[in-house]
Amino acid sequence: MYKLLLKILFLFPPEGIHYFSMNLLRMLCSVGFIKKMIKDLFSPTRLPIAIGTSLTTQLFNIKFPNKVGLGAGFDKNARYLRELECLGFGFVEIGTVTPLAQPGNDKPRLFRLPKDKALINRMGFNNDGVKVIAERLRQWAMGNGQSINTHSPLTTHHSRLIIGGNIGKNKITPNEDAWKDYEICFNELHHYVDYFVVNVSSPNTPGLRELQEKESLRKILGHLQMLNNAKALAKPILLKIAPDLTKEQIDDVIDLAMEIKLDGLVATNTTISREGLSPESANISKETGGLSGLPIKQRSTEIVKYISEKTNGEITIIASGGIFLGADAKEKLDAGAALVQVWTGFIYEGPGIVKKICKSL
Repeated sequence: MYKLLLKILFLFPPEGIHYFSMNLLRMLCSVGFIKKMIKDLFSPTRLPIAIGTSLTTQLFNIKFPNKVGLGAGFDKNARYLRELECLGFGFVEIGTVTPLAQPGNDKPRLFRLPKDKALINRMGFNNDGVKVIAERLRQWAMGNGQSINTHSPLTTHHSRLIIGGNIGKNKITPNEDAWKDYEICFNELHHYVDYFVVNVSSPNTPGLRELQEKESLRKILGHLQMLNNAKALAKPILLKIAPDLTKEQIDDVIDLAMEIKLDGLVATNTTISREGLSPESANISKETGGLSGLPIKQRSTEIVKYISEKTNGEITIIASGGIFLGADAKEKLDAGAALVQVWTGFIYEGPGIVKKICKSL
């Protein structure tokens, strides 16, 4: 059924159909009985679970409803949390959020490669700005009966969607002042997200990936750790890395993460490589931007495994890259990941992806 629907959806420009589809889902979920039907159909909590097992995972002192999350970039502005929760996601990473609202790069900036089950994007951190998004998260939390208390974790009387805050710098901010942008986003979102991901690995903001060098990272992450430790309640901080890093650069990231006691890594972001794409993708593959989906599955898994083995599993890893099926998720978990994120797989596999992966796991 979804394969047929996908053919229809792919007749339209990808960015426009993304918002059309999610707005349609939001309209459907605003009707109580339809929302319940959607949740019953797609939520993995409806799966039969063997005695002594559970879908939930405890990590960073956070109870995740399941191990399958949605990567940053899909719900940049925290507009569709209710709908994504209905589709069964255990956690959703909003953003990338920047201090000031920005429109991102010129359109078109999102491209499909159906033969390769891939996407190319050069969105450029388009978002509503941290203050607007923080207010949206506050309203979401209050609407779900959560207490907003700076001295204790977000609480609720029922299982809830876990929210990650992916933060970045504005395009106009010079790299030497980037740490200030990350500080602003960290402070504004701190009450409303469960964990943070520092994004210095997007290929779509000029010069951003230069911040992956060890000393630049030390300045940003060390400062955030200092701010975090001064809070009444510290929140987990993770770093998202690119699949294009060399072994030496990955070693630098690992060394720094161990040194400053970073809570974890997200591996990986999109790649600038176009290796291994099919001839049918030749024209689209010339577009600049980050490639995601099936072509980066192997490289992402290799990096997850390398980090896990290098650190003896001491660094928590959230795996992202080329996850479409339960077997793909299991591959990442077996390589050393604690959680997995989908994005491109969600587009190609449809709203049942979380339930299918959880059922397989």
